[in-house]
Amino acid sequence: MTTLSPENSLSARQSASFILVKRKPPIDKTEWDGFFDENGHLAKSRDFICVNILERGLHPVVRTEAWKFLTGYYSWQSSQDERLTVDSTRRKNYEALCQMYEKIQPLLENLHRNFTGTRNNITHDVQKLYDKDPLGNVLIDKKRLEKILLLSYVCNTQAEYQQGFHEMVMLFQLMVERDHETFWLFQFFLQKTEHSCVINIGVGKNLDMLNNLISFLDPVFAEHLKGKGAGAVQSLFPWFCLCFQRAFKSFDDIWRLWEVLLTGKPCRNFQVLVAYSMLQMVREQVLQESMTGDDILLACNSLIDLDADELISAACIVYAELIQKDVPQPLKDFLL
Repeated sequence: MTTLSPENSLSARQSASFILVKRKPPIDKTEWDGFFDENGHLAKSRDFICVNILERGLHPVVRTEAWKFLTGYYSWQSSQDERLTVDSTRRKNYEALCQMYEKIQPLLENLHRNFTGTRNNITHDVQKLYDKDPLGNVLIDKKRLEKILLLSYVCNTQAEYQQGFHEMVMLFQLMVERDHETFWLFQFFLQKTEHSCVINIGVGKNLDMLNNLISFLDPVFAEHLKGKGAGAVQSLFPWFCLCFQRAFKSFDDIWRLWEVLLTGKPCRNFQVLVAYSMLQMVREQVLQESMTGDDILLACNSLIDLDADELISAACIVYAELIQKDVPQPLKDFLL
């Protein structure tokens, strides 16, 4: 095992301090446009932009375009003209997928044993969503959302469909205007985050690494969880499945965390450090009251209305602490 660079530790602590102090506002439209030259080529480094997103976040006006770069919908090396071409191609490809689905739907109904059940689940999940704001304004189009989810299920054989995707895709639909953008941004989001929110791909890995991280950084807490909190950490799978969205007080907070995950800063699989930071919020209560598994889970589920900046800062501090130590190889490979 090797000790990682102290420069990274300093950078992480500076980022955490920067986020909390908020010396600068989020990146606005004027500043974002200044990142590109007259032809739309990147004039700043990708790393510079991603660090700024980590420390400051994006203004809502910028988010739609910036996320296309963060997810890989657009290449960071592209020009404005090339992006127009890419967007047109993405739209045509989405329309082709829709046409293909229309043709094969009868076959799916007859031959795919899970298709009808999954379609019913999607319909049921979407209907449960609130589609209006407190003033009665319609926020989402449920029919369009249902169509995107069904197409994603049919086309993404890795992720398929799981409960919670309807809430995630709703947030993409709220961010962008057109269906093809919603569809592709969600697909690229899953890829960019290494399918970390998908039960049969990334969720189990996240939970295992969370356990390893607790054992490494907080042996006292780990021992309690091992004894009285049996299964408590494994029961936290909804945190990862929903990408923490139910822990926050606003959609902006959710987007703020997600865009940090997309930057890859300060490290890979930052979501595990976020989960660790959330567990630290209930640590003293759990130990003082000698809580068992169910009570620990209740305490964790009570973590709502969190502030994204504060949580990101806490996770950055964990990262800074982590990389000053001799990190076990599995953790290093997964996080660093």
